[in-house]
Amino acid sequence: MLEGKYQDFYKQISKQIDTKKIFTDKLHTLAYGTDASFYRLIPKIVIKTDTSKEVEDILKLSNEMELSVTFRAAGTSLSGQAISDSILIVTSRNFRDFRVSEDKSLISLQPALTGQEANNILAPFSKKIGPDPASINAAMIGGIAANNASGMCCGISQNSYKTLDSMKLIFADGTKLDTSDEKSKESFRQTHKEFLSALKEIATETKNDKELKEKIEKKFKIKNTCGYSLNALTDFDDEFEILQHLIIGSEGTLAFIEEITYKTVEDLKDKASALIYFKDVKEACSAVTKLKLARDSKTIVVDAVELMDRAGLRSIEEDPSMPDFIKDFDEEVTALLIETRAVSNEALKIQIKEIEELLEEFKVVRDFYFTTDVKEYTMYWKIRKGLFPAVGAVRDIGTTVIIEDVAYPIESLAQATLELQELFKKHNYNEALIFGHALEGNFHFVFTQDFSTEEEVKRYDAFMNDVVNQVAVKYEGSLKAEHGTGRNMAAFIEVEWGKTAYSMMKRIKELFDPKNLLNPGVIINDDAEAHIKNLKAMPATNNLVDTCIECGFCEPTCPSNDITLTPRQRIVVNREISRLESIGENEEAKEYMDAYQYDGLETCAACSLCSTACPVKIDTGSLTKYLRAEQISDTANNIASKIANNYSTTLKGMRVGLGGANLVHKILGTSSMESITSTFRDWSNGKIPKWSPYLPKSININTNFEQQQLDKKVVYFPSCINRSMGRNAKTTVDEELFDITIKLLKKAGFQILFPNNLENLCCGMPFSSKGFKEQAQIKSDELEKELNEISNFGQYPVLCDTSPCTKKMIESFKSDIKLYEPIEFALDYLSPQLDFEKIDEAITIHTTCSSRKMGLHEKFIELANMCSTNVIVPDNVKCCGFAGDRGFNFPELNDSALRFLKDDTKNAKYAFSTSKTCEIGLSEHSNLDYNSIFYLIDKVTKAKNC
Repeated sequence: MLEGKYQDFYKQISKQIDTKKIFTDKLHTLAYGTDASFYRLIPKIVIKTDTSKEVEDILKLSNEMELSVTFRAAGTSLSGQAISDSILIVTSRNFRDFRVSEDKSLISLQPALTGQEANNILAPFSKKIGPDPASINAAMIGGIAANNASGMCCGISQNSYKTLDSMKLIFADGTKLDTSDEKSKESFRQTHKEFLSALKEIATETKNDKELKEKIEKKFKIKNTCGYSLNALTDFDDEFEILQHLIIGSEGTLAFIEEITYKTVEDLKDKASALIYFKDVKEACSAVTKLKLARDSKTIVVDAVELMDRAGLRSIEEDPSMPDFIKDFDEEVTALLIETRAVSNEALKIQIKEIEELLEEFKVVRDFYFTTDVKEYTMYWKIRKGLFPAVGAVRDIGTTVIIEDVAYPIESLAQATLELQELFKKHNYNEALIFGHALEGNFHFVFTQDFSTEEEVKRYDAFMNDVVNQVAVKYEGSLKAEHGTGRNMAAFIEVEWGKTAYSMMKRIKELFDPKNLLNPGVIINDDAEAHIKNLKAMPATNNLVDTCIECGFCEPTCPSNDITLTPRQRIVVNREISRLESIGENEEAKEYMDAYQYDGLETCAACSLCSTACPVKIDTGSLTKYLRAEQISDTANNIASKIANNYSTTLKGMRVGLGGANLVHKILGTSSMESITSTFRDWSNGKIPKWSPYLPKSININTNFEQQQLDKKVVYFPSCINRSMGRNAKTTVDEELFDITIKLLKKAGFQILFPNNLENLCCGMPFSSKGFKEQAQIKSDELEKELNEISNFGQYPVLCDTSPCTKKMIESFKSDIKLYEPIEFALDYLSPQLDFEKIDEAITIHTTCSSRKMGLHEKFIELANMCSTNVIVPDNVKCCGFAGDRGFNFPELNDSALRFLKDDTKNAKYAFSTSKTCEIGLSEHSNLDYNSIFYLIDKVTKAKNC
């Protein structure tokens, strides 16, 4: 319950912002208040904002009432800079407008676009943004700029600071400034004359202080995000350039970034990578130093050098994609992942040779080579990017994984790294490992920590103090190179920078935020123990998800990420429930469970796409199915068993229902049908499923047709959906999918076999998705038995016309049946027998969750390109959110997941997928008629030699 000023704030802000976007309850404040760090604060109010006007209104009111606010983008933040115990402003995933300049040299981005989305926009022009953090698929632009995040290749030459063109900002009092607009700047000069004068004075003092200026120049020759970007005071004379460059890396403590315009950089397509194994860390670091000096002198071209020590290699040596020989390495072996990029293939070959020659003097434990194979080097980089979460996954349950982020002067790299390893031993962090951007002297070291006892907290504190002295004092390096100061290093800024520089930082904070309302406690924090307060517990909850470190990499793939909870948030809530139960707070745990029902269970698509983005493959969809199974009553279980045992009757009932609905639709018309069914749904409080004009008609299929006896045979298993659901009333196609599939198979020269007892067969997915494991297994076993027999125990391939069903069969079957869904079957069995003639009309495709998890997304694109000269692949749609029958019962999930589909497919004429239920929602939200890809293949092919 809100009290005092917060209650008054809520009442007033609710008049300006929809209360559906304002959260004060336990569930949402906990879920949204969690970032990737090991700190925890619970906000009193969370507000999801879609527009700058909403942020402006919040800031004006919070400033007036003197309530602190924190800005939150993706929350991949590792240093505690995205959490709050006051008001948390979350930039919703709809805060995502962008503009690309005519010459493609600039891109303007709102804060909720991810770095990868920005690069996808620029990819057609062979451009990208400079920053390239490992979290680029999840990290949003607002956070990338606010933290001055860098990454693998950008170093200090292409980070946000160096590639910044202009910004739109909102200050603590709600004042707006567009640094690209002269009128906006002139207005700001009028209203903030004293502010600009004071800022100029700070800059002048800094420039005139020779010792301080030299220190700033030295410290920013290496990566440094510890404290404010003091280099802005010495790099620029124009007060607006100083101002906007101070915002970079300020972690939301100076202003809100409404929009940032980046100077784009060239995205060179010719590249090569090598994974090289050195005899020890000293040898590897010495090689790095030589590479760095050679690059700086322009002797060679090397774009990235990533180090992985033996402990890091050990953490991923069991990965199936890693070579077996890594397991046999000595304890000192250290790897360097090196990448070089070029303007042409010829130039690339020269660069590779030059790097190889430079490395000849160093001792390696295996011969190495540079690969230009995209799959091979993509695998190398995927392993490197997933190293941090992978380490977290092997920690003891209940402990926290901590990643620190330091940079050393390159000439000290080898010795400093050896001393850092000695500090691990001194404080008994025997599992600690080192990896990172070695070319910039920037290392991440990872270790696990138990914060449950005072003794363990003291051990961590002593270790951190030793690290601070080693990095900042002895080697004059950076305590934070790219992860941001946060709460984690705020207590040590003065140690690194000295009193004079720190006093400048405090003056900057006071100038921009005189009431200390923007993200207090971050960067500027006089509490010497800030780094060991508000520590986050990581209790066990379920072995399906216990390895999660709450990094948030999963969130962009989740169809419910803008409507209810994300996979990370679902795990956070379940951990809290388990924690409360463990200490006997069962009543409060029950409160969370009740609130979790809709947000956590009912609106989870259980699509498991989160596992494809997670470096350690955590499947929160499986957790949802597990929790649903726990809720099943005896009555529901009995009903499920009756359905499973009388499946043909169930399908007959479905056909009757579809027939009735379509008959009424035909009589009433679409608009009246939508109005009436929507009213009924409202009256029932959502209990009556949503009706869609794209609802299929009922069908019966006929498997008894004449065929020739042929040597080429295929078993065709039409899914139960496609045995009962046909075309919809708005379709543009003339034949049912079953008939098109038969036509295609015959065209390709196959004799078609059907399993016996077809009408009763089902893969089990309708049961498993709802938690009915026993019934799902019964149906799966029945189907496997029949398919085994008809395929002559795997002699003939089995085609299922629906991708999700195929994946369920692959997961459940124990025998060696060759199972195919439409994409892979078309490529492997149809394309060799058919001639393709591409159409020129634009088509769009949707890869279902199941197809993505089977690794078929790229293959679907390949197949589509065989059929059309113009293929549109929507970047903003992953899972459609229809999720079987969820699209009928919880259509808001489908609405949210496909909110960008119409814009992304506006130029398409035809649309294709591989799942009937997905196609219902896709058609409704795009106004295109989505059908199986088999329709297109039939349209563009003819039998060879005919």
